[in-house]
Amino acid sequence: MERPRQLPPRREGEPALKLLFAGTPAPAVPSLEALLASDHEVVAVLTRPDARSGRGRKVSRSPVAERADAAGLPVLQPRSPREPEFLEQLAALGVDCVPVVAYGALVPQAALDVPPRGWVNLHFSLLPAWRGAAPVQHAIMAGDEVTGASTFLLEAGLDTGPVYGTLTEAIRPRDTAGDLLERLAVSGAQLLLATLDGIAAGALEPQPQPAEGVSLAPKVETADARVDWTLPAHVVDRRIRGVSPAPGAWTTWRGERMRLGPAVPVPGGPALAPGELHVDGDVLVGTGHGAVRLDQVQPAGKRMLPAADWARGARPATGERLGGG
Repeated sequence: MERPRQLPPRREGEPALKLLFAGTPAPAVPSLEALLASDHEVVAVLTRPDARSGRGRKVSRSPVAERADAAGLPVLQPRSPREPEFLEQLAALGVDCVPVVAYGALVPQAALDVPPRGWVNLHFSLLPAWRGAAPVQHAIMAGDEVTGASTFLLEAGLDTGPVYGTLTEAIRPRDTAGDLLERLAVSGAQLLLATLDGIAAGALEPQPQPAEGVSLAPKVETADARVDWTLPAHVVDRRIRGVSPAPGAWTTWRGERMRLGPAVPVPGGPALAPGELHVDGDVLVGTGHGAVRLDQVQPAGKRMLPAADWARGARPATGERLGGG
């Protein structure tokens, strides 16, 4: 492994490192906040282009872009970091390092080679476990009890670079992906800051990832979030939590899509066929083994509401099932 190129000694009073911060969604904002409050100098932000979102399809800036705007930082939004114009901008900035948190695009070798300290990525798993776009979601869906975050030197492979540091985080029994990611975003920001401090001081060298324990965490698409009621209750539970709040678990009811909040396994519940509804105060659904209790549902075109309220209006017939079409 090639050692990072050494920076010239820092003069007293100068920022420890000159940085371009790369990130896009809300979980990246705590890291940007931590770096703005540090001795390092964030000179600009790299984020994904503004996009249309919501029912009104309004153009909106990313959470990282909004925070950069508030801080008065220049915002770079190339369609791709491969664009020659972006590579020229990156070189002109003269940054020492590019810290990355969920930027959302593959970085070409031509860009990786520009800053002398490279691109340092904060990834929300204990590498080499759950390499990919959705490590938190997959950790919950797999039933992991512990996960964490890692900082590593970005290279052309998918989250394969040598690791600077890690932290661990217990996965709580009722954690959704949103709950867990919120905690990791805060603790991970401190890990990223400590990593950059160590790099600036010349006290950190990244270590190669072990060859064993590799698992992949591809992006979870909307189709992947459809509930399979033939799975056991405990698997249905963690799969729903793993895709909450995004892209959001869903099933079908009388031919229309219905979104679901987390579902709780019910030990000793009634014997129900997969997807079969049973309403007796609580709203229970049968699975491949056992039943789960629905707490919140969102019928097509309506708001999220308590499952019991939905059932009073929908009046499911005996034996009627979710997921049939």
